[in-house]
Amino acid sequence: MEPTRFRTAVGAALTLAVSAVLLPASAASAAGHEAAAPTGGATEARTVNSVTVDAFGRIADAVLTDRTAALLDAKPTRRIAPLGNKQTRLTAGLARSEKSALSSLRSRKARLAALGEAYTSADTRTTVDKVRVKDGRATVQVTETTTLRYKKVRGDEPATTGFQAHHELSFAARPGGTWELTGMKAKEDGLTAVNAPTTTVATTAGVLPKATPASTSWPAPAKPKRQLPDGYNYKAMAAYAEKYWRNYNPAYRKFNDAGGDCTNFISQALKAGGWKHDSGMYDDYRNWWYDARYQTNSWVGADDWSWFALHSKRATNLANVYQMGLGDILQLDFDRNGSKDHSMITTYRSWSGVPYLTYHQTNTYRKSVASIIATNPRALYYAYRT
Repeated sequence: MEPTRFRTAVGAALTLAVSAVLLPASAASAAGHEAAAPTGGATEARTVNSVTVDAFGRIADAVLTDRTAALLDAKPTRRIAPLGNKQTRLTAGLARSEKSALSSLRSRKARLAALGEAYTSADTRTTVDKVRVKDGRATVQVTETTTLRYKKVRGDEPATTGFQAHHELSFAARPGGTWELTGMKAKEDGLTAVNAPTTTVATTAGVLPKATPASTSWPAPAKPKRQLPDGYNYKAMAAYAEKYWRNYNPAYRKFNDAGGDCTNFISQALKAGGWKHDSGMYDDYRNWWYDARYQTNSWVGADDWSWFALHSKRATNLANVYQMGLGDILQLDFDRNGSKDHSMITTYRSWSGVPYLTYHQTNTYRKSVASIIATNPRALYYAYRT
């Protein structure tokens, strides 16, 4: 079968819709790609048809195109998959990972600019080479061919630079007849492609701090929160959040269209209550800061914030969500995939012991934790004493 190819011109605007990949996971066709039989029992051949293969290629093309666009001498116009958008089929964890990937690439663009190099446009072509399906999962091999056009900074640059890279994508079949992209990795060793994101957490940070899920049962054992004379100002944290829950503070950038503003919002509130900047590399979870030009991943990313808070001992996990007091943080993992999807701050606690949360992204004021649990009964909850 002729490999499926995709061509995307990368410029000031990107128009490819990831929602175009919502296609049947069980579709079969005699013209489908390689099938694999399940282990044990009778042989059960499974294939995917050409339409589904096309969908695999398009989402790969979208991810790779976004990565390349982050290097261009132009403002980014969209993100690959806004968190909480049920129409897209990246896992929450992978969407968060891509958010960090694009951040690292924008930093690379700045480093390149300081060295006198920039790119004005690019062209990405993605070829689906092989698809293997087994037990509701698909492994897809793709080849990326990208050409970038040099900006004439010094005037003597060549016209273009180009590279070819190979990637392996992992998909999982989901209820409702869709496929979900769960992972993507480069196949080559050696010199990294210019649009390959830097991943420093695993290599420089060692074992990541692991948050402990909290019980949602009522009532909860007492865990009163003490206000130390020289400690953080929890009332100030709550007051800040309740002031800016709907009317955003213009002193800070908004991230609603870049993966969600919820963690950015709690970081602002924590800073208002006394959390100090911890300087260092933006992509090292052990650092936490915000300035006029940029911010750490831990300032805006739910997982990165959790890692920073636990590593720095600025927060500890509570055993039960009903133990939270003013200034304490609640995070949710909606689909239980190991990646936290949402962050909220406690701004009121009733006399009967019910915490009320305020947050951005569906901007909300004083929502009871009971209401949150009733609305999201399958989620994992992480409660933090700050």
